[in-house]
Amino acid sequence: MEKRIYAIRGAIFAENTRESIQEKAVKIFNAAVEKNGLQSGDIVSLQWTLTKDLDAMNPASALRAGKTLIDSSEIPLFCSQEAYVQGGRSKVIRMMLTAYLEKKPSHVYLDGAEVLRPDFAK
Repeated sequence: MEKRIYAIRGAIFAENTRESIQEKAVKIFNAAVEKNGLQSGDIVSLQWTLTKDLDAMNPASALRAGKTLIDSSEIPLFCSQEAYVQGGRSKVIRMMLTAYLEKKPSHVYLDGAEVLRPDFAK
């Protein structure tokens, strides 16, 4: 089967510390890599968002400094603050990992973030 481009979505809750943000960014990235059988050359880019209460560290910087299953140094990374929505969840890191896959992606919702997308968190 020929590969095509897909977006792997995911989210994870974190505490507002450098250590927590780094741990959670690496954890969700590694889970997406493992669950989808990704290799370095498959990944096009990775976009992160954080809720406004997470400001201790940028998850892109956290990923670069962390121990990942595949080399992340050549992956284009982008991070922005998630749009504030009154009554929305706090302490959330979300990712959209764009990659070439042979089949539909397995999305990754961890550490309580399964409530955000129960349809993806099976």
